[in-house]
Amino acid sequence: MAFYSYVGRDAQGLRIEGTLESASSALAADRLAASGVVPVEIVEAAPSAAALWQGVQERFSARRIGHLDVLMFTRQMYTLLKAGVPIMRALAGLQESAMNRAFAAVLKELRESLDAGLELSQALARHPAVFFSFYVAMVRVGESTGRLEEVFLRLFDHLEFQKFMREQVRSALRYPMFVMAAMGIALVVINLFVIPAFAKVFKGLRAELPVMTKLLIGFSDFTLAWWPVLLAGGAALVIAFRLWVRTKGGRLAWDRFRLHIPVAGKIVRKATLARFARSFAMAARSGVPLVQGLTLAAQVVENAYIGGRIEDMRMGVERGETILRTAIEAKIFTPVVLQMIMVGEESGALDDMMQEIAGMYQREVEYELKTLSAQIEPILIVALGVMVLILALGVFLPMWDLGKAAIRQ
Repeated sequence: MAFYSYVGRDAQGLRIEGTLESASSALAADRLAASGVVPVEIVEAAPSAAALWQGVQERFSARRIGHLDVLMFTRQMYTLLKAGVPIMRALAGLQESAMNRAFAAVLKELRESLDAGLELSQALARHPAVFFSFYVAMVRVGESTGRLEEVFLRLFDHLEFQKFMREQVRSALRYPMFVMAAMGIALVVINLFVIPAFAKVFKGLRAELPVMTKLLIGFSDFTLAWWPVLLAGGAALVIAFRLWVRTKGGRLAWDRFRLHIPVAGKIVRKATLARFARSFAMAARSGVPLVQGLTLAAQVVENAYIGGRIEDMRMGVERGETILRTAIEAKIFTPVVLQMIMVGEESGALDDMMQEIAGMYQREVEYELKTLSAQIEPILIVALGVMVLILALGVFLPMWDLGKAAIRQ
């Protein structure tokens, strides 16, 4: 949000000046026009100290607009439109009842845009951070076909499905990440506190130490001496990784790598393909052309690699190829899914088949999550066994040798 100074004329032609806060100069003009002021000049201006302080307070007190806010807005819009409530009155009621101040401000700007003569889809498109392109496209289809409330219901189901799949993937990755973090913390504690204590004992005895013990003590001494550099280097690596992932090539490489992570990779792949199938089915049922539906679905999958494969499918369809042929060339679907696509394309019920594919992938994700513990436990047991073996050879074996030497004496 920025501040804009404006000069305008009211209904009587009197000159009016002031400052207002808005996301863009176009939205500022819409707000002025809705209040009966004809804008003559609008320029971005530096806010006053009082306005700046008020903006800071609002930003800290306002909760970030999340997926749940859009989900509830979509469901409420369906209910209100189905009951025959006009859009303007529906938005006004939702604005007054909104618990999130930031989202209430967005609803206010939507009303102002509609007052200025824009369509709902155009008003939503002015807030790309809140309403993604697939959402806007579906609303535009609903406006053109006169089935806006039906589109909002389908969007609600779609957003609820996305929320469910996202939570499923997060829960799948939470357990292995927690165990790996615990192992990392244990290694840090052992290096900083346990091994140095044993090193003092071994040094006092002046005995010949095994190679593994020397390696552990040397690594511990290096960690103690260079921990600030290691900490700074770790932070630099994290920042560099985040910046790299934001690039187009980095995001593509990382999303492709995520699909090949042991155990968790197949869950991520199936959840991503479920989102694609559900999005494509919804677009097809709403009357979106096939090519445009593939484009919109590619934007929803939240995986640059699979999104690129879907874009390749779109280009193949534009060249006149069938969905089945492009799906085979994409190499991201299983043979069973390819057979379902073939049946759907031949029978003219591709949207129903894609809905079935989404349900099949969803059931497979749920099954994978139920068996996740059984799949990952052997890997964790082996990793813990290796760590214990290294500690046993490096720490306890010298003590055992010293004990035997003392008994012989």
